[in-house]
Amino acid sequence: MSFPFFLPGHPVSASLRRSILASGLLACAAIGNAVADDSAPADASTGPSWKFSGFGTLGMVHASVRDADFSSTVLRANGAGRSERWSPDVDSRLGAQLDLSLGRWSGVLQVVSEQNMDGNYRPRIEWANVKYQATPDLALRVGRIALPVFLMADYRKVGYTMPWLRPPVEVYGGLPIASSDGIDATWRWGRGDTRHATQVFYGRTDTRLFDDRRLEAHGIAGLSHSIERGPLSARLSALTGHLTTGIGDEVFSAMRGFGTQGAALAGRYAIEHKRVSMVSAGFSYDPGQWFVSAEAGHAQTHSLLGETTTMYAGAGYRFASLTPYLGFARARAHGANRDPGLALAGLPPRTQALGAALNAGVNLYLGTIPIQTTLSTGLRWDLATNVALKAQYDRARPTDGSRGTLINTPSSFRSGQTVHVASVALDFVF
Repeated sequence: MSFPFFLPGHPVSASLRRSILASGLLACAAIGNAVADDSAPADASTGPSWKFSGFGTLGMVHASVRDADFSSTVLRANGAGRSERWSPDVDSRLGAQLDLSLGRWSGVLQVVSEQNMDGNYRPRIEWANVKYQATPDLALRVGRIALPVFLMADYRKVGYTMPWLRPPVEVYGGLPIASSDGIDATWRWGRGDTRHATQVFYGRTDTRLFDDRRLEAHGIAGLSHSIERGPLSARLSALTGHLTTGIGDEVFSAMRGFGTQGAALAGRYAIEHKRVSMVSAGFSYDPGQWFVSAEAGHAQTHSLLGETTTMYAGAGYRFASLTPYLGFARARAHGANRDPGLALAGLPPRTQALGAALNAGVNLYLGTIPIQTTLSTGLRWDLATNVALKAQYDRARPTDGSRGTLINTPSSFRSGQTVHVASVALDFVF
């Protein structure tokens, strides 16, 4: 699944970014065991209990591209390549999680510090919710809750829990909305050795991007079903919602001045209360010595974000504390990622020039719909309990006029070039 937002960043100096990162390291503890089992309610006879845990990733990334930045998500100001040959901003993050349990009631507060689109590491509340365990099998929550869209949705930011250095960017990097404000209900049930968890959710999100740009999604509703049987884990998810952003407003406002044809184009591509729908399915099989996992998804946005299908597959083998692994990921678009735009024949020269600029602007946005394949290989070394060092090489290639998952691409960017990415990261939890 992919949700290809076009979010141009604002470069800041390397020294400032490192200063901000250092401040973040001192200011924040890390988000820890974000996937603790909460299926059973606490004994009502016991008193309140607190738990503090954390996680962190300290990473450096090098990319061979010089007219774009490689990034793990579009919600970054910059990355490796155009902005900086070696960048700490792609994967580095810290945060903290506090859990409170009081009988059938419990709560969680999770804060994450990672680079945002303003180029700083201002901490953000990722989770903040209260849960009521109505029965041993049924739990209800209200507040800010992780969207259960991906197989690794509950721990996608906890690098230590994953064998690879980062989740595949074609799938996970394309959906920057990781949580929503609302309610959910989870029913856990089982048959034999198979455990099921069926979750329904409803909410909204309002995220500041940069300047006065915001990403608003309301009426987010969905269903997720997880299955566990021995070494097998699987998740099926579907959601829908209405999305609004200010991206492209200046282009579409001007287009509406071209009468019926301009209004039709603006209505087709402008991200104004557009319904989006997503479905995804993934599995992981991990008997201990080796593992294999894969996910695939489809997104329809009815806007300049297009219709996309993404997938990844990966596998690895454990040799004591060393785990080499391989991966393949792909993102493709359905339909053309270019539009002839406004018909300009017969218009006055000045109007033609404006129309041509608007057509180019629309196609620049359409070029951000990711069409890309990536081959990856890496090695994880478990240095000590709760600490792992990882190295990864990615060979990414955006094609068909798309910038792929790259960010900060100028109008001169040419699709089709191979991007070589080398990454190292130290992951830890406590």
